[in-house]
Formats: sequence, C-alpha cells, structure tokens
Amino acid sequence: MYFTSLPDHTKPGFDEQLHFSKFKKHNIIFNAQSSHAHCDDHVGCLSFKTVLRGEEWYTVNHRRLAVSPGRFLVLNDDQTYSCRINKGEKVSVLSIFFKKEFASAVFHDARHEEESLLDDPFPKPAKALEFSQTLYSLVSPLKLQLSNLISALETYDADVDRIDEHLTFLLLELIRSHQSESVRSKKVSAVKPATRAELYRRLCIARDVLHSSYMDRLDLNKISALSCLSVPQLIRQFKAVFNTTPHRYLGEVRVRRAAELLEFSDKPVHEITWECGFENVSAFCRAFKSAYGVQPLRLRKTKG
Repeated sequence: MYFTSLPDHTKPGFDEQLHFSKFKKHNIIFNAQSSHAHCDDHVGCLSFKTVLRGEEWYTVNHRRLAVSPGRFLVLNDDQTYSCRINKGEKVSVLSIFFKKEFASAVFHDARHEEESLLDDPFPKPAKALEFSQTLYSLVSPLKLQLSNLISALETYDADVDRIDEHLTFLLLELIRSHQSESVRSKKVSAVKPATRAELYRRLCIARDVLHSSYMDRLDLNKISALSCLSVPQLIRQFKAVFNTTPHRYLGEVRVRRAAELLEFSDKPVHEITWECGFENVSAFCRAFKSAYGVQPLRLRKTKG
C-alpha cells in the first residue's frame, strides 16, 4: 500500500486499530511531505526510515535520533518508538514498513546458498535479522534502490507485484548495510570480539549524539559521558573507525544542516547560526566557506 500523506493520529474519529492492522497484511510505503506530525509510543514492524529533506525525530530506547538526508534508521519487529516532525519546516519523508512474512522470506534468501534454497524454497517464517538502532549512512547502492523505488511508485502507483520486486532489492541492500557495519566494527582497536562489539556500539552512540544534538553545546566531555567512553578512548577509537575526529565530524554535520536550511528555508543567517549550534555568525561563516568555498548568502543566491 502506498500513501502520499502521513496519517493524523489526532484527527477526531481516527481509527488507530484499523490503521495499524494494515501493517500486518501489506508492505506499507509513505512517500510524503509534512510540516508537522507525531506518533507516540508505537510498537511497529520492521521498517526503514529516511528523509529526502528536513529532519524527522525518533525516540528509541530512550535515545533521541534525528533522521536527516543521507542517513537512515531501521526499526526491528516489535520495537517501541515515537516519532515527530517539528512544526514549521516542510519535511519530505520516506518510510517503508515490511510485512513480517515478506521480510522473513527475503532474510531466508539472503542467508542461504542457492543449493539450499532449491531444497527448501518455501521455509517456515523465521526470526528476522536484528538491526542496530543507530543512524546508518545512505550509501550509493542503497540510494539507487530508493531512486528506483520512488520512480516505480510514481509510474505504477498501486501495482503491488512491481513494488514488491523493488522492495526485495531494497531489503537485500539493507542487509548488506548491516553486514558492512559488522565489517566496520573490526576497525576498533581491541583483541576480544566482545570488546570490539561493545566499543563499536558506544562509538555509534557517540556518532548518533553528534547527528542528533548538533544544535546543543557539545564538547568532548559531554560526548564522552553520553557514550560511556573516556575522552582519549573516544577520540582514538572514533578516528580509527570513522576516519575523522568527533569535533570535525560535528562540524560537518552542522555545516550540512546549515546548507539545507539556506536552500530550503527563508531563515536569516543569524537564526541558522543559532539553530545549527555555531557560537556566532563569524564562526559559522568561516566554517561554511571552508566547506563550500563561498559565504552562506552567496550559496543562497546561487540556489535561488
């Protein structure tokens, strides 16, 4: 099922039970624009969340995560979460919910060799792959699958079989993204696999903090406390795994967000400076010119 608008859970007469019952029977896709939305304490099925513009905020396991362009989040079956879009900014949302039986079949296909699949082509539903609740990077192969899916939705609309074909390839790419994260975790400098896994989990928390609290006054001590890593260990391991330091990574997140606000909003530079966590307009302009080669207002004129 394909929707181009988000449901209004506050609308009088909205039947929540009927709405969520659809998620057990169909793959559901929301490709919509909204300036305000929220859903509190929902238990959902396996789902993919990204935005093409703006920010959508999720609360998962008491952690606040900002899904922004170039990042995505995967929520597992029976995962409790809340989500919202803040008033004022138009956000372009792409949210995909996978029916449990559909996801189970794709996971089975991905986990087994062709010979095994010939012997057992119709397996019983198995437990789905468990994704980490962290913000993943939207890499090129996954971007291509999303682009193909959106094109198919615009062309074929409600043709379920065509859309399910695209969703199969998309889910396979999500599995590869999950596997890539496992490979990346091996960059952690530690001898024991269990130690590497735990360190990587905490480094992902640190990375998520940088993406989701960029507007706050973040320093190394605060990031260290939130990720339960000492400052030296945080800096050293973050650089080993993500090829940059926390401070530089934060600067990149802030500048990218500022560029988006310059392009898609009429907010003045001083307001963008404050919203993106820069100390003052001068610091923002220096960081922006270093990243893009032009002053902020010059970029806004070229985009206009």
